[in-house]
Amino acid sequence: MVQIKEFRIVMPMSMEEYEIGLSYTIMKMEQQNTNSKEGVEVLQQVPFEDEKLGKGQFTSKLYHLQSKIPSWMKGFASSSALTVHEDSWCAFPKSRTVIKCPLFSKCSLTIDTVNRPDNGCSENAHNLNSEQLAAREVEIIDIASISRDYWSKMISAPNVDLTAFKSQKTERGPLLKGWMDSCHPVMTTYKLVIMDAPIWGLGERLEDFIIAGERALFLACHRLCFAWIDEWYGMTVDQIREMERQTDMLLKKTLKKPGKAGSKHEGKRKTLKDEIAVVGSCT
Repeated sequence: MVQIKEFRIVMPMSMEEYEIGLSYTIMKMEQQNTNSKEGVEVLQQVPFEDEKLGKGQFTSKLYHLQSKIPSWMKGFASSSALTVHEDSWCAFPKSRTVIKCPLFSKCSLTIDTVNRPDNGCSENAHNLNSEQLAAREVEIIDIASISRDYWSKMISAPNVDLTAFKSQKTERGPLLKGWMDSCHPVMTTYKLVIMDAPIWGLGERLEDFIIAGERALFLACHRLCFAWIDEWYGMTVDQIREMERQTDMLLKKTLKKPGKAGSKHEGKRKTLKDEIAVVGSCT
């Protein structure tokens, strides 16, 4: 059974600020969660152009996070088989991410993102058809909230109380009850998660587990994006791109992986059109 879940994450910042802030946050979280044994390995970062998304940046990564995998899942295979491969095509304000795992080769997980300058009121940001809308479940994530589920504990992100936090540079915050209806500037990232695990006896449990993991990651990442606003506020896209290059090299060095920053895979890289042909377009 295919599950379709749309997460709407309202952020107290402009679209331009969010593009910078999210990139900065992802890089810092990757550095904090990478050591000599496990973490994030950047395989490729190159520009791309697509008829649907336009121009943007393609990124391919491997996630070696075996210690965070639950024991019931480790019983199926060796830790190396549980390495997660992520391909992402980011052309702000839209992006598509495809996540795969060798052990569950029949499974597919795609995340389509649309960012809009509103407070989560767009009812069909992804232009879904009637059948998809009927199957879709919507959840608004409040970044001022705190989750204590399995994945939230495994992500182990710094705990910041956003109901008491106030930015020194922007004077935004604290995020008190009703803040999503009153803050300015404001924008929302609409993340459509489509998970299909056609595995008899395990599929539904796996789908629920993975979607819960994505939700926890969305919450942690966006909480920190605002909590770290004084670190990235005022940076430019060019500065972010240079930081990405430096982070790529740092992660390789930390994981003791050979190769240069931005190095390409052997053979031809898959285009976004290739991936859509494989997993099917959700919009």
